[in-house]
Amino acid sequence: MRALVIGASGGIGAALVAGLRTRGEVVALSRAADGLDVTDEASVVRVLGGVSGLFDGVFIASGALGVPEKSLKALTAQAMLEQFAVNAVGPALVIKHLVPLLPKERVARVGVLSARVGSIGDNALGGWYSYRAAKAALNQLVHTAAIELARSHPLAVLACLHPGTVATAFTAGYPARKDAPEVAAGRLIDVLEGLTPAQSGGFYDYMGKALPW
Repeated sequence: MRALVIGASGGIGAALVAGLRTRGEVVALSRAADGLDVTDEASVVRVLGGVSGLFDGVFIASGALGVPEKSLKALTAQAMLEQFAVNAVGPALVIKHLVPLLPKERVARVGVLSARVGSIGDNALGGWYSYRAAKAALNQLVHTAAIELARSHPLAVLACLHPGTVATAFTAGYPARKDAPEVAAGRLIDVLEGLTPAQSGGFYDYMGKALPW
């Protein structure tokens, strides 16, 4: 298996790289090491353009939590735009320029890190406006891209993945129980490897369960 990890310097991204290296070759790309700014299309073109060969598995693990808003009063246009840029626009640009690196004659799987809080159907608590909306937008972008990708790559799988609450810098102030990054990464790798082309365009949690949009 030859894999590519975008966002390899983050907590989950680094754990994905380590986990995937036990299964084959891994190309790891990040802003810190490679200058990859997913919100800048020229940067995406430059960095991905420097990668050769095809990949059987890809994880797009870029993203940011920011400061979740607890009420409408806390909303600011700038914060919302920043969340959309990193969590929706960035991954979409990566997918756009990733297509030439995917094989057509065999199964290729692309997992994009989303979040359960991006589910409209699962939202019973409110709050977290910008992050929720950005992840919901990401889910729509991935679902739409999967439809188009299937026309040229009928064996491809493109899916949104919810990693659970993971112990990273993003969740340092979050009180919920957290999984170690290596545990979360192992689950995500197993889930992605288990998805079939018929499941492309879906939204799945770390146990492989389909989540509501």
